[in-house]
Amino acid sequence: MTQRPSLFSPCQIGRFHLSHRERAGPSSVYRYCPRSVGILTSFPFLFVVCLGRRVVLAPVTRCRAIDGIPLPAHVEYYTQRATDGGFLISEGTVISPTGAGFPRCPGIYTREQIDAWKKVVDAVHAKGSIIFCQLWHVGRASNQIYQPGGTAVPISSTDKPVSGRWKILMPDGKYGSFARPRRLAISEIPVIVQHYRQAALNAIEAGFDGVEIHGAHGYLIDQFLKDGINDRTDAYGGSLQNRCRFLMEVTRAVTSAVGPERVAVRLSPAIDHLDAYDSDPRRLGLTVIEQLNALQRESGERLAYLHVTQPRYVAYGQTESGLQGSAEEESQMMRALREAYNGSFMCSGGFTQELAVAAVEQGDADLVSFGRLFISNPDLVERFKLGARLNRYVRATFYTADPVVGYTDYPFLGQQQRARL
Repeated sequence: MTQRPSLFSPCQIGRFHLSHRERAGPSSVYRYCPRSVGILTSFPFLFVVCLGRRVVLAPVTRCRAIDGIPLPAHVEYYTQRATDGGFLISEGTVISPTGAGFPRCPGIYTREQIDAWKKVVDAVHAKGSIIFCQLWHVGRASNQIYQPGGTAVPISSTDKPVSGRWKILMPDGKYGSFARPRRLAISEIPVIVQHYRQAALNAIEAGFDGVEIHGAHGYLIDQFLKDGINDRTDAYGGSLQNRCRFLMEVTRAVTSAVGPERVAVRLSPAIDHLDAYDSDPRRLGLTVIEQLNALQRESGERLAYLHVTQPRYVAYGQTESGLQGSAEEESQMMRALREAYNGSFMCSGGFTQELAVAAVEQGDADLVSFGRLFISNPDLVERFKLGARLNRYVRATFYTADPVVGYTDYPFLGQQQRARL
C-alpha cells in the first residue's frame, strides 16, 4: 500500500543543475528521493534534487534594504531560516527602477545588488538550502516618491489608480495614496519584458537556484490578467487570451534565458488585493494554467512549480476578518487548478501546520509556503517536527527599517528552552 505524502515526505518539482553542490557540501538537497511520506520529509526538487521537506519560506516583503541593496542583516535573516534540504523564496525583488512600491525593497538590476544578493545566496547554500529569487514589478501600486527621480508616474496596464480603499506605505512609515498610473504603450511592453529577462539572468549570476515570476496580488502582471483592472482594447486587453499575453511573454523570455526548470510563476486569481478583481477567477486561473502547460509541452521541460495564493490570503492593512470566500469554494477552486496544472503545485495563504498537512495528504499541494509563521519562527521546520509552540508575530515590525527588531531577533526554540532553565 502506497503511503500518502505529507509535509515531511519527498517531493519532486522539475529538473535542476547543481551549480552550488561543491560549495554547499553533502546535503539531503542532492539526494534523489521518490515521493513517499511526511510534510517534513523530503521532496525531489527539479527531477534530481531532493528537498528535505515540503515546507517553504514564502516571499514576504520586509523593507530592510538600503538603496535597493541587501545588507548583512539579510544574510542573517535568510540563513536563520535555511535548513539542510530546505527551500526559500526571496522577498519580492524589484526588476528595474520603475518597479518599486514599498520603502527599502531590494532590487536585482545593478551590480551592487547582484553582489549583495550573492552573499545571501552563498550563506543559504552553505546551510544546504535552495533559494529562488522572486521577480517583482509593482506597476500602478506605487507612488512618485518610489519612481525614478521621485517624480515619474508609475506604469500599468491602465490609467486607473488603485482606489482609496487601499493605502501605500511611505518611507516615513505613514500611509499615503497611490499615484494615478500611466498606461503602457504597446511599444513599451517589450522593454518591460526585457527587464524581467535581465533580472532573471542577474539572479542566476548572483547564485540563485531559480526565479519566481510574481504574477499575483495586484501587481503589474496581475494588472494585465484581471478584468477588474485591465481596460485595454488592444492585443493586451479584452479577451482572456489577450490579458494573459503579457504574463506569457515574460515567462517565455525568462525561460529562454535561464531554462524552464529554473522558473516558477505565482498567481492569485481569486485575490482582490489592490482592487485586482476578476469576474471569473476560476476561468482565469485555468486559462493561465492551460497556457503554462502548453509552454511546457513546447519546450519539453517543466517549470519548477506553480505557486498559487488561496483566497484566505490576508494582505497588509487587512485583518483576518477580511478573508475572502468560503472554505468549500476555496477548496473546490484550488483543487481544480491543482488538477489542471501539469507540474509541481505550491500553495500559500494563511496556512497552519494542520491545514498544510491536509492539503498535502489530500493531494491538493506538493509544497506549502509559509510567510508570517516563518517571520516569527526562524526554526519553523523544527517546531513543526516537534509540535512545539510557535512564537507570535508582531505585525507592527513587518515593514520597519530596524535590521534586528522584528527581523532577526525572534527566538529559536533552543534559546527559549535554555531561558526557562
